[in-house]
Amino acid sequence: MKRLIATGLLSAAFTSALAQTLTPIKIGEINSYSAIPQFTLPYKRGWQLAVEEINAKGGLLGRQVVVIDRDDAGKPDEALRHAIELSSKEKVDILAGGFLSNVGLALADHAAKNKRLFIASEPLTDAIVWEKGNRYTFRLRASTYMQAAMLVEEAAKMPAKRWATIAPNYEYGQSAVANFKALLQAKRPDVEFVSEQWPAQGKIDAGSTLTATMAAKPDAIFNVTFGADLARLVREGNQRNVFPKTPVVSMLSGEPEYLEVLKDETPKGWIVTGYPWDQIDTPEHASFAANYHKKFNENPKLGSVVGYATMQSIFAGIKKAGSVDNEKLVLAMRGLKFSTPFGPAEYRAIDQQSTMGAYVGKLDQRGGKGTMVQWRYADGKNHLPTDAYVKARRPADAMK
Repeated sequence: MKRLIATGLLSAAFTSALAQTLTPIKIGEINSYSAIPQFTLPYKRGWQLAVEEINAKGGLLGRQVVVIDRDDAGKPDEALRHAIELSSKEKVDILAGGFLSNVGLALADHAAKNKRLFIASEPLTDAIVWEKGNRYTFRLRASTYMQAAMLVEEAAKMPAKRWATIAPNYEYGQSAVANFKALLQAKRPDVEFVSEQWPAQGKIDAGSTLTATMAAKPDAIFNVTFGADLARLVREGNQRNVFPKTPVVSMLSGEPEYLEVLKDETPKGWIVTGYPWDQIDTPEHASFAANYHKKFNENPKLGSVVGYATMQSIFAGIKKAGSVDNEKLVLAMRGLKFSTPFGPAEYRAIDQQSTMGAYVGKLDQRGGKGTMVQWRYADGKNHLPTDAYVKARRPADAMK
Protein backbone atom coordinates (compact mmCIF):
# COMPACT_ATOMS: atom_id res chain seq x y z
CA MET A 1 0.00 0.00 0.00
CA LYS A 2 2.82 2.38 0.92
CA ARG A 3 4.51 1.60 -2.40
CA LEU A 4 1.29 2.44 -4.29
CA ILE A 5 0.93 5.74 -2.43
CA ALA A 6 4.54 6.64 -3.10
CA THR A 7 4.17 5.75 -6.77
CA GLY A 8 1.05 7.91 -7.00
CA LEU A 9 2.82 10.84 -5.39
CA LEU A 10 5.79 10.48 -7.72
CA SER A 11 3.46 10.29 -10.74
CA ALA A 12 1.62 13.46 -9.66
CA ALA A 13 4.92 15.23 -9.05
CA PHE A 14 6.19 14.13 -12.47
CA THR A 15 3.01 15.35 -14.18
CA SER A 16 3.25 18.70 -12.42
CA ALA A 17 6.93 19.05 -13.30
CA LEU A 18 6.23 18.17 -16.92
CA ALA A 19 3.44 20.74 -17.12
CA GLN A 20 5.89 23.38 -15.93
CA THR A 21 8.20 22.67 -18.88
CA LEU A 22 5.56 22.79 -21.63
CA THR A 23 4.25 25.95 -23.30
CA PRO A 24 1.42 27.21 -21.09
CA ILE A 25 -2.15 27.67 -22.22
CA LYS A 26 -2.62 31.43 -22.40
CA ILE A 27 -5.90 33.22 -21.73
CA GLY A 28 -6.08 36.94 -22.46
CA GLU A 29 -8.41 38.69 -20.00
CA ILE A 30 -9.65 42.23 -20.66
CA ASN A 31 -11.77 44.14 -18.16
CA SER A 32 -12.66 47.53 -16.69
CA TYR A 33 -10.43 47.19 -13.64
CA SER A 34 -9.83 50.90 -13.10
CA ALA A 35 -13.29 52.10 -14.19
CA ILE A 36 -15.48 49.72 -12.16
CA PRO A 37 -13.24 48.30 -9.42
CA GLN A 38 -16.08 47.38 -7.04
CA PHE A 39 -17.05 44.56 -9.42
CA THR A 40 -13.93 43.83 -11.45
CA LEU A 41 -11.45 43.44 -8.59
CA PRO A 42 -13.50 40.67 -6.93
CA TYR A 43 -13.96 39.28 -10.45
CA LYS A 44 -10.17 39.13 -10.85
CA ARG A 45 -9.79 37.34 -7.54
CA GLY A 46 -12.42 34.84 -8.68
CA TRP A 47 -10.54 33.88 -11.83
CA GLN A 48 -7.22 33.88 -9.95
CA LEU A 49 -8.64 31.28 -7.56
CA ALA A 50 -9.87 29.13 -10.45
CA VAL A 51 -6.47 29.28 -12.20
CA GLU A 52 -4.61 28.43 -9.00
CA GLU A 53 -6.87 25.42 -8.43
CA ILE A 54 -6.51 24.02 -11.95
CA ASN A 55 -2.73 24.43 -11.95
CA ALA A 56 -2.48 22.71 -8.57
CA LYS A 57 -4.10 19.71 -10.28
CA GLY A 58 -1.54 19.68 -13.07
CA GLY A 59 -3.10 22.22 -15.41
CA LEU A 60 -4.91 21.34 -18.64
CA LEU A 61 -3.72 18.95 -21.34
CA GLY A 62 -0.55 18.55 -19.29
CA ARG A 63 0.13 22.29 -19.45
CA GLN A 64 -0.10 25.12 -16.92
CA VAL A 65 -2.72 27.83 -17.43
CA VAL A 66 -1.58 31.45 -17.53
CA VAL A 67 -3.92 34.45 -17.61
CA ILE A 68 -2.58 37.73 -19.02
CA ASP A 69 -4.90 40.53 -17.97
CA ARG A 70 -5.37 44.04 -19.31
CA ASP A 71 -7.39 47.08 -18.16
CA ASP A 72 -9.72 48.60 -20.78
CA ALA A 73 -10.72 51.52 -18.49
CA GLY A 74 -14.32 51.07 -19.67
CA LYS A 75 -13.43 52.15 -23.23
CA PRO A 76 -14.13 50.03 -26.33
CA ASP A 77 -11.08 51.40 -28.18
CA GLU A 78 -8.80 50.45 -25.29
CA ALA A 79 -10.31 46.96 -25.19
CA LEU A 80 -9.69 46.49 -28.90
CA ARG A 81 -6.11 47.70 -28.60
CA HIS A 82 -5.49 45.15 -25.87
CA ALA A 83 -7.22 42.37 -27.82
CA ILE A 84 -4.94 42.97 -30.80
CA GLU A 85 -1.82 43.07 -28.60
CA LEU A 86 -2.78 39.95 -26.65
CA SER A 87 -3.46 38.01 -29.84
CA SER A 88 -0.49 39.18 -31.94
CA LYS A 89 2.25 39.72 -29.33
CA GLU A 90 1.30 37.49 -26.39
CA LYS A 91 -0.15 34.78 -28.65
CA VAL A 92 -3.04 34.01 -26.30
CA ASP A 93 -5.19 31.00 -27.12
CA ILE A 94 -8.49 32.48 -25.88
CA LEU A 95 -9.87 35.91 -25.02
CA ALA A 96 -12.21 36.52 -22.08
CA GLY A 97 -13.75 39.31 -20.04
CA GLY A 98 -15.63 42.54 -20.66
CA PHE A 99 -17.89 44.39 -18.25
CA LEU A 100 -19.76 47.17 -20.05
CA SER A 101 -22.00 46.07 -22.90
CA ASN A 102 -20.45 48.41 -25.47
CA VAL A 103 -17.00 47.06 -24.62
CA GLY A 104 -18.27 43.49 -24.86
CA LEU A 105 -19.77 44.13 -28.29
CA ALA A 106 -16.49 45.61 -29.52
CA LEU A 107 -14.58 42.54 -28.33
CA ALA A 108 -17.18 40.22 -29.87
CA ASP A 109 -16.75 41.97 -33.21
CA HIS A 110 -12.99 41.52 -32.91
CA ALA A 111 -13.52 37.83 -32.14
CA ALA A 112 -15.63 37.35 -35.26
CA LYS A 113 -13.21 39.16 -37.57
CA ASN A 114 -10.17 37.34 -36.20
CA LYS A 115 -11.75 33.93 -35.56
CA ARG A 116 -10.66 34.11 -31.93
CA LEU A 117 -12.75 32.46 -29.20
CA PHE A 118 -14.11 35.10 -26.82
CA ILE A 119 -15.89 34.30 -23.56
CA ALA A 120 -17.89 37.40 -22.63
CA SER A 121 -18.05 37.04 -18.88
CA GLU A 122 -20.09 40.03 -17.73
CA PRO A 123 -21.61 42.14 -20.58
CA LEU A 124 -25.38 41.75 -20.30
CA THR A 125 -26.56 43.04 -23.68
CA ASP A 126 -28.73 40.61 -25.64
CA ALA A 127 -27.15 41.74 -28.90
CA ILE A 128 -23.91 39.95 -28.06
CA VAL A 129 -25.57 36.55 -28.60
CA TRP A 130 -28.49 37.59 -30.82
CA GLU A 131 -28.48 40.46 -33.35
CA LYS A 132 -24.68 40.82 -33.24
CA GLY A 133 -23.90 37.26 -32.23
CA ASN A 134 -21.16 35.32 -33.95
CA ARG A 135 -19.64 31.86 -34.05
CA TYR A 136 -16.72 32.74 -31.76
CA THR A 137 -18.50 34.53 -28.90
CA PHE A 138 -20.04 32.85 -25.86
CA ARG A 139 -21.60 34.72 -22.93
CA LEU A 140 -21.59 33.57 -19.30
CA ARG A 141 -23.89 35.82 -17.23
CA ALA A 142 -27.65 35.92 -17.31
CA SER A 143 -28.54 38.49 -19.98
CA THR A 144 -30.79 41.53 -19.75
CA TYR A 145 -33.60 39.45 -21.30
CA MET A 146 -33.13 36.69 -18.73
CA GLN A 147 -32.96 39.01 -15.72
CA ALA A 148 -35.89 41.06 -17.02
CA ALA A 149 -37.88 37.84 -17.37
CA MET A 150 -37.01 36.88 -13.78
CA LEU A 151 -38.14 40.26 -12.48
CA VAL A 152 -41.29 40.34 -14.61
CA GLU A 153 -42.50 37.20 -12.83
CA GLU A 154 -42.67 39.28 -9.66
CA ALA A 155 -43.71 42.59 -11.26
CA ALA A 156 -46.72 40.98 -12.93
CA LYS A 157 -48.08 40.08 -9.47
CA MET A 158 -48.04 43.71 -8.33
CA PRO A 159 -51.20 45.85 -8.58
CA ALA A 160 -49.21 48.60 -10.33
CA LYS A 161 -50.53 49.64 -13.75
CA ARG A 162 -48.55 52.83 -14.39
CA TRP A 163 -44.82 52.18 -14.68
CA ALA A 164 -41.80 54.45 -15.04
CA THR A 165 -38.27 53.38 -16.03
CA ILE A 166 -34.86 54.76 -15.10
CA ALA A 167 -31.91 53.33 -17.00
CA PRO A 168 -28.44 54.35 -18.22
CA ASN A 169 -28.50 55.57 -21.80
CA TYR A 170 -26.41 52.90 -23.52
CA GLU A 171 -26.88 49.38 -24.84
CA TYR A 172 -27.35 47.62 -21.49
CA GLY A 173 -29.96 50.06 -20.17
CA GLN A 174 -31.82 50.29 -23.47
CA SER A 175 -31.96 46.50 -23.81
CA ALA A 176 -33.09 46.00 -20.21
CA VAL A 177 -35.96 48.48 -20.53
CA ALA A 178 -37.10 47.13 -23.91
CA ASN A 179 -37.20 43.57 -22.57
CA PHE A 180 -38.94 44.49 -19.33
CA LYS A 181 -41.61 46.45 -21.15
CA ALA A 182 -42.29 43.76 -23.72
CA LEU A 183 -42.34 40.89 -21.23
CA LEU A 184 -44.47 42.69 -18.64
CA GLN A 185 -47.02 43.88 -21.19
CA ALA A 186 -47.25 40.33 -22.56
CA LYS A 187 -48.23 39.12 -19.07
CA ARG A 188 -50.18 42.22 -18.10
CA PRO A 189 -51.79 43.97 -21.12
CA ASP A 190 -53.36 46.45 -18.70
CA VAL A 191 -50.05 48.12 -17.74
CA GLU A 192 -48.70 51.26 -19.37
CA PHE A 193 -45.33 52.99 -19.23
CA VAL A 194 -45.76 56.64 -18.42
CA SER A 195 -42.15 57.84 -18.11
CA GLU A 196 -38.68 56.87 -19.36
CA GLN A 197 -35.57 58.55 -17.95
CA TRP A 198 -32.20 57.97 -19.62
CA PRO A 199 -29.32 59.45 -17.56
CA ALA A 200 -25.80 59.12 -18.95
CA GLN A 201 -23.95 56.21 -17.36
CA GLY A 202 -21.96 57.44 -14.36
CA LYS A 203 -23.37 60.97 -14.59
CA ILE A 204 -26.91 60.76 -13.25
CA ASP A 205 -28.54 63.92 -11.91
CA ALA A 206 -30.66 62.06 -9.39
CA GLY A 207 -32.74 65.08 -8.41
CA SER A 208 -33.92 65.98 -11.90
CA THR A 209 -34.34 62.33 -12.82
CA LEU A 210 -36.67 61.69 -9.90
CA THR A 211 -38.54 64.97 -10.43
CA ALA A 212 -39.32 64.00 -14.01
CA THR A 213 -40.17 60.44 -13.03
CA MET A 214 -42.58 61.32 -10.25
CA ALA A 215 -44.26 64.03 -12.33
CA ALA A 216 -45.74 61.18 -14.37
CA LYS A 217 -47.35 59.73 -11.20
CA PRO A 218 -46.20 56.13 -11.64
CA ASP A 219 -47.49 53.28 -9.50
CA ALA A 220 -44.06 51.60 -9.67
CA ILE A 221 -40.55 52.11 -11.09
CA PHE A 222 -38.26 49.78 -13.02
CA ASN A 223 -34.65 50.76 -12.24
CA VAL A 224 -31.56 49.68 -14.16
CA THR A 225 -28.93 52.04 -12.72
CA PHE A 226 -25.99 50.54 -10.83
CA GLY A 227 -22.78 51.58 -9.10
CA ALA A 228 -22.41 55.24 -8.13
CA ASP A 229 -25.56 56.15 -10.09
CA LEU A 230 -27.60 53.72 -8.00
CA ALA A 231 -26.21 55.17 -4.76
CA ARG A 232 -27.09 58.73 -5.85
CA LEU A 233 -30.58 57.69 -6.92
CA VAL A 234 -31.28 55.87 -3.65
CA ARG A 235 -29.98 58.70 -1.50
CA GLU A 236 -32.08 61.28 -3.33
CA GLY A 237 -35.14 59.04 -3.32
CA ASN A 238 -34.84 58.39 0.41
CA GLN A 239 -34.57 62.10 1.14
CA ARG A 240 -37.65 62.84 -0.95
CA ASN A 241 -39.60 59.92 0.53
CA VAL A 242 -39.99 58.44 -2.94
CA PHE A 243 -38.58 55.23 -1.46
CA PRO A 244 -40.09 53.12 -0.03
CA LYS A 245 -43.39 54.85 -0.81
CA THR A 246 -43.15 53.99 -4.52
CA PRO A 247 -42.47 50.29 -5.25
CA VAL A 248 -39.33 49.56 -7.26
CA VAL A 249 -38.22 46.57 -9.32
CA SER A 250 -34.49 46.80 -9.90
CA MET A 251 -31.90 44.90 -11.89
CA LEU A 252 -28.59 44.00 -10.14
CA SER A 253 -29.32 46.01 -6.97
CA GLY A 254 -29.10 42.98 -4.68
CA GLU A 255 -25.45 42.37 -5.54
CA PRO A 256 -23.10 42.82 -2.56
CA GLU A 257 -20.88 45.13 -4.62
CA TYR A 258 -23.64 47.73 -4.48
CA LEU A 259 -25.25 46.88 -1.15
CA GLU A 260 -21.94 47.48 0.60
CA VAL A 261 -22.04 51.04 -0.70
CA LEU A 262 -25.68 51.64 0.21
CA LYS A 263 -25.31 50.29 3.77
CA ASP A 264 -28.09 51.74 5.98
CA GLU A 265 -29.53 53.64 3.02
CA THR A 266 -30.58 50.37 1.38
CA PRO A 267 -34.27 50.81 0.45
CA LYS A 268 -36.49 48.13 1.92
CA GLY A 269 -38.88 46.14 -0.23
CA TRP A 270 -37.27 46.61 -3.64
CA ILE A 271 -37.61 43.50 -5.81
CA VAL A 272 -34.14 42.79 -7.20
CA THR A 273 -31.74 40.38 -8.83
CA GLY A 274 -28.63 39.86 -6.75
CA TYR A 275 -26.50 37.46 -4.72
CA PRO A 276 -27.29 36.61 -1.06
CA TRP A 277 -23.88 34.99 -0.61
CA ASP A 278 -24.19 34.55 3.16
CA GLN A 279 -27.43 32.58 2.93
CA ILE A 280 -26.68 30.03 0.20
CA ASP A 281 -25.94 26.58 1.63
CA THR A 282 -25.46 24.40 -1.44
CA PRO A 283 -22.28 22.25 -1.51
CA GLU A 284 -20.97 23.96 -4.67
CA HIS A 285 -21.31 27.41 -3.18
CA ALA A 286 -20.06 26.48 0.29
CA SER A 287 -16.85 25.04 -1.17
CA PHE A 288 -16.26 28.06 -3.38
CA ALA A 289 -16.98 30.59 -0.62
CA ALA A 290 -14.69 28.81 1.86
CA ASN A 291 -11.80 28.57 -0.62
CA TYR A 292 -12.27 32.19 -1.67
CA HIS A 293 -12.23 33.43 1.92
CA LYS A 294 -9.20 31.31 2.74
CA LYS A 295 -7.21 32.79 -0.13
CA PHE A 296 -8.27 36.44 0.03
CA ASN A 297 -9.53 36.82 3.61
CA GLU A 298 -12.77 38.35 2.39
CA ASN A 299 -16.24 37.17 1.47
CA PRO A 300 -17.14 36.63 -2.19
CA LYS A 301 -19.07 39.13 -4.25
CA LEU A 302 -20.98 38.47 -7.43
CA GLY A 303 -17.93 39.48 -9.45
CA SER A 304 -16.00 36.74 -7.64
CA VAL A 305 -18.53 34.15 -8.84
CA VAL A 306 -18.48 35.45 -12.41
CA GLY A 307 -14.67 35.43 -12.60
CA TYR A 308 -14.47 31.92 -11.15
CA ALA A 309 -17.26 30.52 -13.34
CA THR A 310 -15.81 32.13 -16.48
CA MET A 311 -12.60 30.17 -16.04
CA GLN A 312 -14.45 27.01 -15.02
CA SER A 313 -16.34 27.11 -18.31
CA ILE A 314 -13.16 27.70 -20.32
CA PHE A 315 -11.39 24.82 -18.57
CA ALA A 316 -14.34 22.50 -19.24
CA GLY A 317 -14.32 23.51 -22.91
CA ILE A 318 -10.60 22.83 -23.29
CA LYS A 319 -10.95 19.43 -21.60
CA LYS A 320 -13.84 18.48 -23.89
CA ALA A 321 -12.07 19.68 -27.04
CA GLY A 322 -8.75 18.16 -26.01
CA SER A 323 -7.21 21.17 -27.69
CA VAL A 324 -6.95 24.95 -27.72
CA ASP A 325 -7.66 25.09 -31.45
CA ASN A 326 -10.40 27.70 -31.67
CA GLU A 327 -12.52 25.83 -34.22
CA LYS A 328 -12.49 22.70 -32.06
CA LEU A 329 -13.25 24.78 -28.99
CA VAL A 330 -16.30 26.40 -30.60
CA LEU A 331 -17.76 22.98 -31.36
CA ALA A 332 -16.89 21.68 -27.89
CA MET A 333 -18.45 24.64 -26.10
CA ARG A 334 -21.77 24.48 -27.92
CA GLY A 335 -23.94 22.56 -25.49
CA LEU A 336 -21.05 22.37 -23.01
CA LYS A 337 -22.06 21.51 -19.45
CA PHE A 338 -19.91 22.98 -16.69
CA SER A 339 -20.03 23.67 -12.97
CA THR A 340 -20.41 27.04 -11.23
CA PRO A 341 -20.79 28.11 -7.58
CA PHE A 342 -24.50 28.50 -8.41
CA GLY A 343 -24.77 24.91 -9.65
CA PRO A 344 -24.60 23.28 -13.09
CA ALA A 345 -24.89 25.36 -16.25
CA GLU A 346 -24.38 24.98 -19.98
CA TYR A 347 -23.82 27.06 -23.08
CA ARG A 348 -26.86 26.68 -25.33
CA ALA A 349 -25.85 25.53 -28.79
CA ILE A 350 -28.36 27.77 -30.56
CA ASP A 351 -27.07 31.13 -29.29
CA GLN A 352 -24.03 30.30 -27.12
CA GLN A 353 -25.70 31.84 -24.07
CA SER A 354 -25.00 30.29 -20.68
CA THR A 355 -27.86 29.08 -18.51
CA MET A 356 -26.23 30.28 -15.27
CA GLY A 357 -29.02 32.02 -13.39
CA ALA A 358 -29.44 34.71 -10.75
CA TYR A 359 -31.09 35.16 -7.37
CA VAL A 360 -34.35 37.10 -7.13
CA GLY A 361 -35.64 38.52 -3.86
CA LYS A 362 -36.34 41.67 -1.85
CA LEU A 363 -34.03 44.20 -0.25
CA ASP A 364 -33.95 44.67 3.50
CA GLN A 365 -31.52 45.76 6.21
CA ARG A 366 -29.78 43.76 8.90
CA GLY A 367 -27.42 45.40 11.34
CA GLY A 368 -27.40 48.60 9.32
CA LYS A 369 -26.40 46.79 6.14
CA GLY A 370 -28.29 45.88 2.99
CA THR A 371 -29.27 42.27 2.38
CA MET A 372 -31.63 40.12 0.34
CA VAL A 373 -34.62 38.35 1.88
CA GLN A 374 -37.36 36.07 0.54
CA TRP A 375 -35.03 35.10 -2.28
CA ARG A 376 -35.02 32.21 -4.71
CA TYR A 377 -32.59 30.98 -7.33
CA ALA A 378 -33.91 31.55 -10.84
CA ASP A 379 -32.29 28.99 -13.13
CA GLY A 380 -31.34 30.69 -16.38
CA LYS A 381 -32.66 27.87 -18.55
CA ASN A 382 -36.19 28.72 -17.39
CA HIS A 383 -35.92 32.35 -18.46
CA LEU A 384 -34.66 32.08 -22.02
CA PRO A 385 -36.80 32.59 -25.12
CA THR A 386 -37.77 29.93 -27.62
CA ASP A 387 -35.50 28.74 -30.41
CA ALA A 388 -37.78 30.46 -32.92
CA TYR A 389 -37.30 33.77 -31.10
CA VAL A 390 -33.52 33.38 -31.24
CA LYS A 391 -33.43 32.27 -34.89
CA ALA A 392 -35.38 35.38 -35.88
CA ARG A 393 -32.66 37.56 -34.34
CA ARG A 394 -29.34 35.73 -34.59
CA PRO A 395 -27.45 35.87 -37.91
CA ALA A 396 -27.60 32.59 -39.80
CA ASP A 397 -23.82 32.39 -40.22
CA ALA A 398 -23.39 32.60 -36.43
CA MET A 399 -25.11 29.23 -36.07
CA LYS A 400 -22.96 27.31 -38.54
